[in-house]
Amino acid sequence: MNKIGEGGFGSVYKGFLRSPDGDGARTPVAIKKLNQKGMQGHKQWQAEVQFLAVFEHPNLVKLLGYCAKDSERGIERLLVYEFMPNKSLEDHLFSRAHPALPWRLRLQIALGVARGLAYLHGGEVQVIYRDFKASNVLLDQEFRPKLSDFGLAREGPTAGRTHVTTAVVGTYGYAAPDYIETGHLTTKSDVWSFGVVLYEILTGRRSLERNHPSNERKLLDWVRQFPVDTKKFIMIMDPKLKGVFSLDAARRIAKLADKCLSKNPKERPTMNEVVECLESAMQMEPKNRGGNNLQM
Repeated sequence: MNKIGEGGFGSVYKGFLRSPDGDGARTPVAIKKLNQKGMQGHKQWQAEVQFLAVFEHPNLVKLLGYCAKDSERGIERLLVYEFMPNKSLEDHLFSRAHPALPWRLRLQIALGVARGLAYLHGGEVQVIYRDFKASNVLLDQEFRPKLSDFGLAREGPTAGRTHVTTAVVGTYGYAAPDYIETGHLTTKSDVWSFGVVLYEILTGRRSLERNHPSNERKLLDWVRQFPVDTKKFIMIMDPKLKGVFSLDAARRIAKLADKCLSKNPKERPTMNEVVECLESAMQMEPKNRGGNNLQM
């Protein structure tokens, strides 16, 4: 097996499953091997199995199998997923090893993961993803996005409750401030995280850039210097796009991101509303064909 990734709770390897027909065909898979020590890894393994064994959607990664067995070194826990050959959204947005994502493909990826989150939020059993970020958006052969890594996911509130109270976990720069301050987890916590990633998609910058000047390190602070309805707004757009994007659609997406990032969780849109807005942005035609108002 070839190691293809490293997470907080273990390593991910590429492997192959032999065809049951005995014809020699092999299917590539991703195998996550969780750390053998500590209960936190076991809780993550349980959460992955609990959610991905039950929920199925085109924008959720497929869980193909799992096992847990005792060994001399502890409990060995494995999760087997479909293999996603184009790695993660994070790789394509921020790594120079990959060509820049075209404008329309960025919108398609944003729309796909929005649909995945809307599915999780809207089911009979509501699921809060709790760790939405670009590295957890995997891309298949056709660059279709799929949410992965459900180790921190939680069932939403039940019996008329407005939130779930939990220990604060997640990734710095993506967790909603109301969740950090109170430990109150709702679907609107995911919406905040989605707003952060929308700005990453627009700008090609990480939520936190430690190597940038101090006034540019925090993405959300930096973009506020270029209000969406001003001429300066275009300065936030990812230079790797080389001007090939719809400025009207970009403004609409930035306004959507700002709504997702409302300090008051109740003022944030639902993920169904986010889906509708992104669908509308994808249908927008530029007012002219020149300069920075092109669309792929």
